[in-house]
Amino acid sequence: MTSIPNSSPTVRARTRTAPLDGGISALALDKALALKVTKRPLSELKPSPRNARTHSKKQINQVADSIRVFGFVNPILVDGNNEIVAGHGRYAAAKLLEMTSVPVICLDHLTPDEIRAYRIADNRLAESAGWDDELLKLELGHLVDIEFEVELTGFDTPQIEFLLSGEHAVQKADPADEVAPVAEQAVTQLGDLWLLDEHRVFCGDARERASYEKLMGGALAQMTFTDPPYNVAIDGHVGGLGKIKHRPFAMASGEMSKAQFTAFLKGVFGEIKGASQDGALVYTCIDGQHFHEMLTAGHEAFDELKAVICWAKTNAGMGSLYRAQTELIPLWKVGKAAHVNNIELGRHGRYRTTLWTYAGANGFRKGRMEDLASHPTVKPCAMVMEAIKDCSKRNGIILDVFGGNGTTLIAAAKTKRWGYLMELDPLYVDVAVKRWETLFKREARHAETGLTFAEMAMLRDQAAAGATQNMGGYDVA
Repeated sequence: MTSIPNSSPTVRARTRTAPLDGGISALALDKALALKVTKRPLSELKPSPRNARTHSKKQINQVADSIRVFGFVNPILVDGNNEIVAGHGRYAAAKLLEMTSVPVICLDHLTPDEIRAYRIADNRLAESAGWDDELLKLELGHLVDIEFEVELTGFDTPQIEFLLSGEHAVQKADPADEVAPVAEQAVTQLGDLWLLDEHRVFCGDARERASYEKLMGGALAQMTFTDPPYNVAIDGHVGGLGKIKHRPFAMASGEMSKAQFTAFLKGVFGEIKGASQDGALVYTCIDGQHFHEMLTAGHEAFDELKAVICWAKTNAGMGSLYRAQTELIPLWKVGKAAHVNNIELGRHGRYRTTLWTYAGANGFRKGRMEDLASHPTVKPCAMVMEAIKDCSKRNGIILDVFGGNGTTLIAAAKTKRWGYLMELDPLYVDVAVKRWETLFKREARHAETGLTFAEMAMLRDQAAAGATQNMGGYDVA
């Protein structure tokens, strides 16, 4: 560099890399401010052989989704020869979208060495930034609340759910587990379909294809979590040290032989498979005594046994030699497609194993007797929620064909999925619908008549009393 006599202010003669006042050189700044966005044919752009940044297929798809929704708001940067300086991921996404032209900024004011440096800096400098976790949680939470497709932010479903809710190995008492006891008189009748916003509850037989057609309406389940009857006589085997009396299940309540129970499960599993997406996962709960029948049926109906999960309860239940403190949950796969995996061996902060520790309904807590009264094998909502977050995406359909008192419905709603429930016993359907209405302060509507649950209850009460009523042209007797 040359010097100017001391009588004048000291400056440096500019070279192509000499910064001014610790910042961008004056000439480069002038040219940078004059940069223009132009459209160029995608076919004219050339990826740089010196680009050290890699892009997975998953990320390219994410960028493509972003462009599809937000537009091409971040131009590709090129040099004077149309070689890409920054934006290789956007270039690949544009090819995936079959775009013919893209917005481009030409960095012809930079030297070849400066371009090589900037190609690295463009990627590396962004990595040095951090996140304000509380503000990020608020922003993501807002997008979730308005049902925006929040994965367009670049965060995966497990990352979003980890940020919004955190992970808890053992859950405390949850208001979502509060359930009213079963009533003496049912509002629901066999064949009724209830619409609960995006959720659906159908009173029907899980063995019959027509029940699935009515419930699913042509849609397919992304995941199933279901708790079939265990072929155990309920009276004297379940509930509150004799203080709670249960009505027996509508089927498989101790009356079946091993062969009959296996055939029963196989038939239901085949229908679940037919109502599921390729790659869907199916959680099926069972006790240890009937594990063999479930494994036999599952291996014949499904395509793969992915895992066997053990639910370890914090308190023991009833038993003969040993008091039962565990239940088993075989996890099956439908078809050959890749299943949803939000765990990825803890990559996003979800550390999950095949041992799940949650309090059972017999735990010493407020409301336990009500839970036992509502259903003999009630599952904690938190446990089902975590399973749903493991292997499904937001707005995916979560199927339960032995819906019971509606735990899967509530878990699906709380995790922003769509719960599709089937239950043969009208009294349990009533419990599930009222549970959802109470928790979410919404009204269920009868699919055929459009009546609310409360309106239908009033009319059917009147009909039961011998006063057949008609509202809006619908006979509800």
